[in-house]
Amino acid sequence: MISLPLVYTILALIAYTTAFWYLFTHLMTKRVPNHWFISLVAGLGLILHAVVLLIDMKTPFGINYNVFNLLSFTSALMLLLSLLYSTYRPVLALNLIGIPVAALGLILGYSLSQPILTLKQNTLGLDVHIILSLSAYAVLLMATIHAVLLWLQDRELKNKQKHRVWVNLLPSYQAMESLLFDMLVTGFILLSTALIFGFFTIDDFFAQHLAHKTAFSIVSWFVYGALLFGHYRFGWRGQKARCFTIVGFMLLAIGFIGSKFVLETILGK
Repeated sequence: MISLPLVYTILALIAYTTAFWYLFTHLMTKRVPNHWFISLVAGLGLILHAVVLLIDMKTPFGINYNVFNLLSFTSALMLLLSLLYSTYRPVLALNLIGIPVAALGLILGYSLSQPILTLKQNTLGLDVHIILSLSAYAVLLMATIHAVLLWLQDRELKNKQKHRVWVNLLPSYQAMESLLFDMLVTGFILLSTALIFGFFTIDDFFAQHLAHKTAFSIVSWFVYGALLFGHYRFGWRGQKARCFTIVGFMLLAIGFIGSKFVLETILGK
């Protein structure tokens, strides 16, 4: 018998595929896509995605925080933010990245879901810390993908290529770079708030295997902070901004996803 989560997963993937194919075909044929149609269809996929997550993450013992659930949650947040950013910036094409990422996260979350992993001493403050952290990771992941797209655009412009795929497909370089710093400011504020909640809600960083994760997060916070200070004080942008953005997220990824994968999957903790 087919389970409800499987049905919701299939329907969400259909919605994601429809929104992606509609946007892709319109952009490739240089037709103006209907923003409302994409938002409604992708939004329907997100609602179904959220239902699947709710079924899997909410348990009688607390929230199931296994690594694949968190990847699925983060990917859905990233698409939600991508849709929101595209409401006031000309970056609708970025959903060509956000939609497949959300679909992949949903597939991984459903198919590789592990036994229930809950926190022994869970509090509301700790839940807020986790939600803020996931939100920060989602925004900063978007910023990292954005930085890669800017690098592709910059390479095509400097090499004066005849077939400029990224230059023609995406908004202007200046608009893309402005949105990059919008994302960085948002992610930096969320990360700062998450770290503050973490210091007030976590009792023993070493006993809870959080010391290395916190250390990487703090170093990443300094990297992002230095970039934003340099941008608004000294006008840093271009290659320097892209490098700082990518390095900052690599530190976050090592601290969060890497350590969690090692603890859960390899060490079984």
